[in-house]
Amino acid sequence: MKLSRIESKQRRHRRIRRTVFGTPERPRLAVFRSNQHIYAQVIDDTKHHTLVAASTVEPDLKAELKAGYNCDASTQVGKLIAQRAREAGIEKVVFDRGGNLYHGRIKALADAAREAGLDF
Repeated sequence: MKLSRIESKQRRHRRIRRTVFGTPERPRLAVFRSNQHIYAQVIDDTKHHTLVAASTVEPDLKAELKAGYNCDASTQVGKLIAQRAREAGIEKVVFDRGGNLYHGRIKALADAAREAGLDF
C-alpha cells in the first residue's frame, strides 16, 4: 500500500517529534510550511510556551515581499527568527522541520537562521 504525500509527511513528523524536544537551554525551532506561507517559532516544550515567532504573514515582511512567498521569503523569515531569538538570549536550538523534506524553502530558512547566528 502506497502512502499519500500527506500521510508520508505525518509519519515523518511523528518520527522526528519522538526525538526532537525543546528545553529551556536549547528550545525547538519548529517550521510549518503551507502552500503560500512559511511560519517559524522557537518553542520551550517543557513549559509549552512559544518564545519567539516569525512568518511571512507579518505586515513588515508582506510589504517587502512583492514577488511571492518563495525561497527568498523563507530566507527573510530565517533571518528574522534568528534575530528575535538572539534578542531573547537564545543561541542554540534544535531544528524541527515538521515532517517536510530538508529541501527548498525549509533549507533556505535553516541556512539563513544559521548565517544569522543560531546554532543547530
